[in-house]
Amino acid sequence: MRQFAETGVVAIDLANTWDEWLDDPERLPDVAALARFCAELGEPADAPAAADLDAVRQVRSRLRDVLTRDTPELRTQALARWSADLPLAATVEDHAGIPRLRLTADPDRGRAPLAARLAVRAVADLLDLASAGDWDRLRLCAARPCRDAFVDRSRPGRRQFCSTRCANRAHATASRARHRI
Repeated sequence: MRQFAETGVVAIDLANTWDEWLDDPERLPDVAALARFCAELGEPADAPAAADLDAVRQVRSRLRDVLTRDTPELRTQALARWSADLPLAATVEDHAGIPRLRLTADPDRGRAPLAARLAVRAVADLLDLASAGDWDRLRLCAARPCRDAFVDRSRPGRRQFCSTRCANRAHATASRARHRI
């Protein structure tokens, strides 16, 4: 079984909990899987309920909507629309004398629901990717039916596939198609 925390980036790991290669693409089929997901990402979840599972799946859907945009500009617009709907608060923290902006979920009502916390972490991760210069390198796998998200960290910046598994499958399919002609 694949781990959930493959990249350590909540936005990408959450988006990739839907895997078209699997017979059942849902990688969060029940609350036990959601609890494992939270544990792997270090997100405290006190015995998640079915309502939490539904809410996290809705967050994943909104996140995938952002990631499927074709250009960085369209992705930015989708992220802005999504984040406007979230209970976000920005705080400035001191890190060794250097101020750092930190997003938090719903600080006025105590502990925010799990889905809101994951959504805020996903938005923060996407903003971190953008500030690191990787916004235009955020991609979806080109191998059909896979649509996993990844950050292209290759030197030329032309990576198309999320993994060697998908690259090998796509290249084998293309090779078979060329040899049939």
